[in-house]
Amino acid sequence: MELIVISISCLSVFFLIQIERGRQRYGIPPAQIPLKRTKNQRSTACMKQLVFPVTNDLNYDQRMIRICTSLSRAGYAVTLIGRHMPGSVPLVKQPFRQRRLRCFFTKGKGFYIEYNIRLFFFLIFNKIDVICAVDLDTILPCYWVSVLKRIPRVYDAHELFCEMKEVVTRPVIYRLWKRVERFAVPRFKTGYTVNQPIAQVFKDNYQVDYEVVRNVPVLQELNVPDKVEKYVLYQGWVNEGRSFETLIPAMAQVDAKLIICGDGNFMAQARALVAEHGLAEKVIFKGRVLPQELCGYTVNAWIGVTLFENKGLSNYYSLANRFFDYMQAGIPQLAVDYPVYREINNQYPIAVLINDLSPNSIAVQLNRLLNDEQLYRELQQNCLAARTVFNWQQEEKKLIAFYSSIS
Repeated sequence: MELIVISISCLSVFFLIQIERGRQRYGIPPAQIPLKRTKNQRSTACMKQLVFPVTNDLNYDQRMIRICTSLSRAGYAVTLIGRHMPGSVPLVKQPFRQRRLRCFFTKGKGFYIEYNIRLFFFLIFNKIDVICAVDLDTILPCYWVSVLKRIPRVYDAHELFCEMKEVVTRPVIYRLWKRVERFAVPRFKTGYTVNQPIAQVFKDNYQVDYEVVRNVPVLQELNVPDKVEKYVLYQGWVNEGRSFETLIPAMAQVDAKLIICGDGNFMAQARALVAEHGLAEKVIFKGRVLPQELCGYTVNAWIGVTLFENKGLSNYYSLANRFFDYMQAGIPQLAVDYPVYREINNQYPIAVLINDLSPNSIAVQLNRLLNDEQLYRELQQNCLAARTVFNWQQEEKKLIAFYSSIS
């Protein structure tokens, strides 16, 4: 069944490309598939149309919500495209258009092939002025559509996709995605990523000079509450490479609960680890939590954790949004002693950094943050100072200037 769907879809794409080439050759205007729009959205027809495709269900992608909101308020007509997933809740209303594509496959190579084909069809039949591929798993349809429509294309690299643990540790999958990267990234001369080391990797490997737009929260008024319970918080994707194999066993030695807000490809293994170590009362899974609800967990936590295994450059050069989320909430954290975290922590000591990710090492440092009141208060005060420097109000200026420069 999978092979039949893929074969038919590939033939459809081939014929569609030929039709589009003929349209351009003879100057025929592109067909448009009208989407149902609100009155306000219809009034944006004369604005520059920016389209951002991702492979998630949109509601929990805080970086893309910030980006699309800022550009929408700057006067662009923005569309964020994702997918409908099993268990997806209705879309949260945003100041930009949102569209979910429905796929027969929900994971694996079948999903990626189907989603990219569906995305291609969606993009080719809709008005677009600038298209931005968000990470490597949307880059191919964005490239081909930009070529056929002769429009500017942008690459937004949230990470080094091929260097994620779930990719780099699987040779066949790694080679496949690396071929995609080698083909596509050099053809995206314009782009941005989350920190300078990742931008430098792209420059060294593909001679592209990308801007840096860090993944930081919006600065909001903060009143640090009196905390009823000292709990440790992990928020974000529950994926491979996030050190759950050692963080969860470490909680047996820590006099506090661990609350995990998120979902991902390591969730089943994480639950199995909790059962294996008899920690059902100490490790609490909250699943996917909408951003407006997540802030309540964050501001009331005692400690945040930002841990990554040193497997693949994506982890080593990471700059996770939760690192800044904890900072914005005035919460000290336990984080890995990798280059970008170290650089920020040297400016504003907001975290205890560790290299040893063994259960004992993690437990020792978590207990230190739980019990050393002087250290905790110092880190907390540094968070309150750093949040005025590292915030979205500063980063969105660079984002808007970037898109203003694209003709």
